Amino acid sequence: MRGEEERSGSLFSYVDLEARVSKDHPLRMIRAVNEALAALSGEFSALYSRIGRPSIPPEKLLRAMLLQAFYSIRSERQLMERLEFNLLFCWFVGLGVDGTLVEAWASMKSFRPKSLSSGEDPRNGSREPPENGGRNREADFHGQKRSNKTHASATDPDARLYRKGPGKEAKLCFMGHALMENRNGLVVDACLTEADGHAERIAALRRIEPRADRPGPITLGADKGYDAEDFVNELRSMNATPHVAQNANGRSSAIDDRTTGHAGYAVSQRIRKRIEEAIGWIKTVAGQERTKVRGRERVGWAFTFAAAAYNLARLPKLLEAAA
Repeated sequence: MRGEEERSGSLFSYVDLEARVSKDHPLRMIRAVNEALAALSGEFSALYSRIGRPSIPPEKLLRAMLLQAFYSIRSERQLMERLEFNLLFCWFVGLGVDGTLVEAWASMKSFRPKSLSSGEDPRNGSREPPENGGRNREADFHGQKRSNKTHASATDPDARLYRKGPGKEAKLCFMGHALMENRNGLVVDACLTEADGHAERIAALRRIEPRADRPGPITLGADKGYDAEDFVNELRSMNATPHVAQNANGRSSAIDDRTTGHAGYAVSQRIRKRIEEAIGWIKTVAGQERTKVRGRERVGWAFTFAAAAYNLARLPKLLEAAA
């Protein structure tokens, strides 16, 4: 049963929590998210049973998760500890007196041959535990060839083994993607896919396609990884100008002088790097460098939620500059 969104202001307190938070605190402006949460009340109610004991209101849970992203709180247990004594957190939550690689929540030891059942040992093919048994038993993968075609993680089957570049360590991970508008540097779309060499370009095309149906052309800034002829041609067919960094290292670039000679190209190349600020915040501050959930759907939700939290963290400064 869904709990109701009610605030207990000064009950059992000499001073109302509202009075304890300064008028110019950045979280005051961010707390305008309450209006958006109120608009979702019908959707929230449909997810809960009409009988049983009331739960914690979903609005409070979402606000608490925003605090977890804003303040780089590593776990839900630490978040609850902060809510016990931090009045600012209590006020924000509403209590009376919260295109990068996302490392999977799975170890490399869980990456086992697909032909083995869940109870077999990947080194000897039997169900008998090794002599040095245990859940965290020793494993030597030196000399073994492992790939996504033949192996899968027993902990998170949706994760894929991927290497970011030559000389980089291969990890079990997902790939997060973010689309940024150039005027304010806000993330306008985010998603998560399996990690592979084509995921970035495919995800970019899918994010751009709904925005291509407009009278005037749009531009898309991107790094060298997107300099592929198929990708560039697809963008042009969507009435989108590909402001992609040229990759002429031992190959011919799909971006010709018609594009690079335009004044807007240099501007896009300078501004596009701001997406790294968003990705960096999502991974370090919001704690998404290594996810804490399993399964592509849940990891994707956490990544998108962190992107929304980044926008909310940016809004106070943007609104202040516009005033």
